[in-house]
Amino acid sequence: MSEGLPHRWDLLLRYRFIECIALWEGRLTTRHLVETFGIGRQQASKDINTYNNDVAPNNLRYDKFLKGYEPSEHFRPKVTLGLAEEYLQLLANRSELHRTFSSMALPQGHTEILEPSPRPVSPALLRPLLQAAREQQRIEVDYVSLNNPDREGRIIAPHTLVWTGLRWHVRGWCEKNQDFRDFVLSRFRGEPELLGPASQGGEEDTDWHRMIELVLIPDPRLTDDQQAVVANDFGMDKHVLRLTVRARLASYLLQLLNVNAGDSLDDPRAQQVVISNKQQISDWLL
Repeated sequence: MSEGLPHRWDLLLRYRFIECIALWEGRLTTRHLVETFGIGRQQASKDINTYNNDVAPNNLRYDKFLKGYEPSEHFRPKVTLGLAEEYLQLLANRSELHRTFSSMALPQGHTEILEPSPRPVSPALLRPLLQAAREQQRIEVDYVSLNNPDREGRIIAPHTLVWTGLRWHVRGWCEKNQDFRDFVLSRFRGEPELLGPASQGGEEDTDWHRMIELVLIPDPRLTDDQQAVVANDFGMDKHVLRLTVRARLASYLLQLLNVNAGDSLDDPRAQQVVISNKQQISDWLL
């Protein structure tokens, strides 16, 4: 661990949290720490002051209009790398941050974790997107895709960030397509411009709120013994795994589970798992 940094995991986690929230959301309050870590307001205030005075001097400044801390013009990441993935992963694991880590011995070795390669996302992009989602605003930004590799201006009303297990999307209303769409964060270009209140909000995204059930079973072409192995791998109950998921996220979940949503593969050992209710949910499979 670098000289001058805390050696207690609980403190380091809170300092990393302070740095991530300030950098990527642009506003940090004691309430952030109180609600996430279950500590008192006095301790939260002490943590912020210690971070700003000792761990990363003058990284933050208090703004009385924001009623919170924001990154100063001298801000330099000290306990993080300053990558968007750190903040986005924090969102993905936020429930785990409610646990107390100080009494746990976190693994030091004999552990290897594979992670997707970082995809470039800047604070200048993410902050306005988050603000637009919080305040239900329209936002104008350039976007590229495989069909349109050149920059194309889009006006969207984002409502939710989505981690697919491989990359981050933002879900929102697209004025060009007059529909709710998923946009890959790393395909935005330039700096977004807030355009004021949106007429379409997340509560109107009916496909987002629709929940469906995926019913997975071992590929019937496998032998009984092979099916038993697969069922155990997936934690199936009587050779059946039922997963409830948002309709619009079903295909992402299947990709994450490496379950083929299309035609059966020739080799059942490669397929292993099939969707037994594919006909009922076919509208939601890519």
